[in-house]
Amino acid sequence: MKKIIYLLVFIVIAILMFWLGRYFGGKHVSQQVISNGLIVKEIAELSSLDVQGTASIKRSNLEEGATGWTDNLKKTFLENTIWVTIPYQAKFGVDINDKNFKVDISEKRITVQLPSPKLLSYELKVDRMETANRKGLFLTQDDETYTDVQKKLYQTSRAQLENNPAYIEQSKGKIVKIMQQYYAPFLKDHVLDVRFEGDTARLSGATLQ
Repeated sequence: MKKIIYLLVFIVIAILMFWLGRYFGGKHVSQQVISNGLIVKEIAELSSLDVQGTASIKRSNLEEGATGWTDNLKKTFLENTIWVTIPYQAKFGVDINDKNFKVDISEKRITVQLPSPKLLSYELKVDRMETANRKGLFLTQDDETYTDVQKKLYQTSRAQLENNPAYIEQSKGKIVKIMQQYYAPFLKDHVLDVRFEGDTARLSGATLQ
């Protein structure tokens, strides 16, 4: 909620400064709003994409679909199968520093250069974990077994999210949308060019004359 409030404040400030610049004939004021890298940087960092889902894993010492008599004996006496399901919360966004971020103004073009979004944080909601197990008559289960499975689940599910192109693309789209709202007062006679590292330009605004 605080993140949304901060974004709204930045956008309101931009619009207010723009109209003040026009009212007082201050072209320099408008230029400052356009090129204010600090505000643009804050907006980009606050425009993170929140993702929620459920991660699950199954670990077993039995072969999937095995039905032989030896497999049935193993299932009865030595099976060790565990299921773990845990909700997760992740955040995608840009990790900005002075080297990978830049705002330029050239003629009627506003160019914002940003690093490509990535997975910034990943948290398993262990307090909402659901588990199930099936073990043979000769086996017992201990806490260390579940801890090991949880660790494996964290590693595999995080790796899947880190390489998820859909969430990275959604993150880019959200950042561009917020940038468009910030620069909205200037897009009648400017083109906004948002460039992510390794990506093509994403243009919005007026056509250059």
